[in-house]
Amino acid sequence: MVTLIQMEYVVAVDTYRHFATAAEKCFVTQPTLSMQLKKMEEELGIILFDRSKQPVIPTEAGIKIIEQARLILQEAKKISLLADETKSTISGELRIGVIPTISPYLLPRFAGDFKSKFPHIHSKVEEIITEQIEEKLQKDLLDVGIAVSPLHNKTIIERPLFYEEMMIYINSNNALMKKPFIQIKDVATPEMWLLSDGHCFRNQVVNLCDLHFSASDTLPFEFEGGSLDTLMKIIDKEGGFTLIPELAGIDVMSNKTLQIRHFSKSCPLREVSLVYTRRFAKTRMIDLLADSIIRSVPEYMTNQSRGTLVEWR
Repeated sequence: MVTLIQMEYVVAVDTYRHFATAAEKCFVTQPTLSMQLKKMEEELGIILFDRSKQPVIPTEAGIKIIEQARLILQEAKKISLLADETKSTISGELRIGVIPTISPYLLPRFAGDFKSKFPHIHSKVEEIITEQIEEKLQKDLLDVGIAVSPLHNKTIIERPLFYEEMMIYINSNNALMKKPFIQIKDVATPEMWLLSDGHCFRNQVVNLCDLHFSASDTLPFEFEGGSLDTLMKIIDKEGGFTLIPELAGIDVMSNKTLQIRHFSKSCPLREVSLVYTRRFAKTRMIDLLADSIIRSVPEYMTNQSRGTLVEWR
């Protein structure tokens, strides 16, 4: 009979695609892990992994078995989680993934308060891009993500938290500073600095402005990075402009606020949500996290009707 331990080992090998790493993560020796996997394969009468490949990959039959094993392990975890939810003290680990254009502006707003109110919840936060959040949620390496939605991923639940206006950050000597009204067409030029590929905010900017231009000599160099703060400092020194989300604008120093402008005829918004898989079981923790985040931002930012949502996918 296949055991939960064997399923745990199988899922670990699939997650890390390396027997030694999987054994280390499961706190067993590699021979022990390999022996249990071999027993499971003999019990089922199929080969779960192609060991001739490096990294190892699941066989066609193995893919289906591993998917079911993940579901069974998640359901098994619910027993202890349901018991914990009946207790007055909420405790446990909460693994959170946050995208780089949100984490430096949102985390300082709620993290300390969340920890002081719920000291027995150990929050482990990782800053990664959206695709990595989705992948780690599927592999049960994260419990929840804070990302920009909609993701259009049927396996993931989205819980909207707030809506950020997309605003313009401009070099103080740029011609846009003299415009009484700024329209989307005004910023669709090669003078715009963008984050590197892979960042959803870059995709939103491209979609909003319908950008088709490639790198030009207007800017002194191409920037490949995911830090909005770095981008704004480059703009201060080298010229040009970019778009920034609202929380980043709120965090701008008082002497720089005049460099932030709004679009005159529209209020483009990005939706920030908690995202988690349908098998996520830490329901009380996710409710508490959502409430804490919503309380940490200005109330008006929870109102979607103040603007138009810009998708990034």
